[in-house]
Amino acid sequence: MTKGLVRGFRATSVSQNPASNTAPKRTLSAKGRLVLQTGASTTIAAPTSWGGRFWGRTLCSEDSTDKFSCVTDDCGSGKLKCSGNGAAPPATLAEFTLDRAGGLDFFDVSLVDGYNVPMLVVPQGGSGEKCTATGCVGDLNGACPSELKVMGADGREGVVACKSACEAFNSPQYCCSGAYGTPDTCKPLAYSAIFKSVTPSTPTYI
Repeated sequence: MTKGLVRGFRATSVSQNPASNTAPKRTLSAKGRLVLQTGASTTIAAPTSWGGRFWGRTLCSEDSTDKFSCVTDDCGSGKLKCSGNGAAPPATLAEFTLDRAGGLDFFDVSLVDGYNVPMLVVPQGGSGEKCTATGCVGDLNGACPSELKVMGADGREGVVACKSACEAFNSPQYCCSGAYGTPDTCKPLAYSAIFKSVTPSTPTYI
């Protein structure tokens, strides 16, 4: 697992949405929500010793009863505001743990819960051996095996997300659980190789 370790990293993050559609961005540790138009950005001031996740919901809409839902990363609240709910996989996640041991900040972009959108974390300032950008900017939806693909509801959107093998098959060998729950028994398999070929530094199940 590749993570960043930073000293003096400001507890402030900027999110951008370069995609062609408006994407509600969500933070797990907050009650609020963000909606970013194409090319927009925003700055969020995080509390001291904060930890949480960011994800991007896509293909969102409201039905005739005003129920809000998204095809990917939906949080199940029925509203734009997630009210503390997490994202339903598959979900690309940016994870942050700020001001912990030794005053270090930790960050990573994870595909453990699968993939729906490209995501990149770029530290500004700070110092440290691993104070470098990390993330997944490749098109995993395009490289996704058919058995892991998530298609849009009406088929017109094509592949909208890519499941992890653990979610798709719920098998110990893919979830690194049970008899496969140790570093000696949990070995890389074909699906993780596909993920790593597109985004080699991003954490996956195996």
